Amino acid sequence: NKPGARSRASGELRYCVWDSLTISSTMAAEIGVVGIHGIYVAWIVLLSISTQVSGQAVAAENVTVVEGGTAEINCKLQNYDGSIVVIQNPARQTLFFNGTRALKDERFQLVAFTRKVVKIMLSDVKLEDEGGYFCQLYTDDTHHQIAILTVLVPPANLSVAVKQQPVEGQDVELTCSVDRTKPAATIHWFKDRKEIKGAVSRQQNDKTFSVANTIRIHVERQNDGETITCEASHPALNRQKKQLHHILDVQYSPTVKLQHPPGVLREGDNLGLKCTVKGNPQPTSVTWSRLNDTLPAHSDIQGDVLTIPALSMLDNGTYICEASNIHGRASDQYILVVYDPGAIVEAHTSTPYAIIGGILAVLVFALICVLIVMVWCSVRQKGSYLTHEASGLDEHGEAREAFLNGNETHKRKEEFFI
Repeated sequence: NKPGARSRASGELRYCVWDSLTISSTMAAEIGVVGIHGIYVAWIVLLSISTQVSGQAVAAENVTVVEGGTAEINCKLQNYDGSIVVIQNPARQTLFFNGTRALKDERFQLVAFTRKVVKIMLSDVKLEDEGGYFCQLYTDDTHHQIAILTVLVPPANLSVAVKQQPVEGQDVELTCSVDRTKPAATIHWFKDRKEIKGAVSRQQNDKTFSVANTIRIHVERQNDGETITCEASHPALNRQKKQLHHILDVQYSPTVKLQHPPGVLREGDNLGLKCTVKGNPQPTSVTWSRLNDTLPAHSDIQGDVLTIPALSMLDNGTYICEASNIHGRASDQYILVVYDPGAIVEAHTSTPYAIIGGILAVLVFALICVLIVMVWCSVRQKGSYLTHEASGLDEHGEAREAFLNGNETHKRKEEFFI
């Protein structure tokens, strides 16, 4: 080998260095450097060359990817001189040997192999791919670094389980859960944008977690149809939330309302009654009846509507609509009074007179109150006048008596009177 020449084999490099050291000392003697001093200078120079030659290194970067995504594994090289580079998976199976595929897994693709970096792309990442990937550089000493691949498993599907059928006046238990996440997801309940605190439970299944949040709330019939939201957060969702909206199905006993025509009915008119029913579960049918009597023979029932054509006074009575479900029953009634035409006119014209009569009653009451106040004030003023007048008469009588009797003891009063 020539002095200072670099061999690709690391063993040959050491021999090359020592040969160069000997030659360099001879050269040093020729240019005037004497003995050991020349050998020392040459050794320092060649040691620097040897350090630069053997300064190869490899570095790896950790990678985090969502399950099903694509991971990029980078092995960075320093002072690479063409030595052997091997990439291995967590099971220590060789994926690539100096750029050549060694494992038949088409999901791994070598996309770059330069003097600075070896880049591998892994598509359709699975949870089983998680672990350390070895970047190995074979030089005089074996250099290796590990790139840790972390696989995130986001919450796929939220589910809500109801322990029992909600019924008005009772408590209901709701559980929101997700079966497979990594790391464990965080689950919250919300109603009208306010959080409902619940009991959280976690269960680990190998590398993944099952998470559940259970709440217990009191429900009434007005809560039927309201929306309650289960919300999950997870690092793989990039600060977004996964939500599931659950609509409360609260069962309750029915309510019944009879709708009837306004005003007064007369003979010959037609009557239509509609029975409006609300309940959960919704009653499928209604029952029509007349109190203490049967329905008129000419009446017609079409579900929740009762029709009686050509009314007569024989149709008078209390008509009842009734409905029921598994939680109870309810009814409403309408009292039918059929008038002759003469009574109808009075009944219709009585409505404005009733309003006018009410107004007049208020005015009469106000007038009576004013008169009472005026009389009270007048009586009070008159009483005060009579009191002063009586006091004057008393003084006049005493003065007169003193004058007639000539009593000296009453002289003052007499003079006062004069």
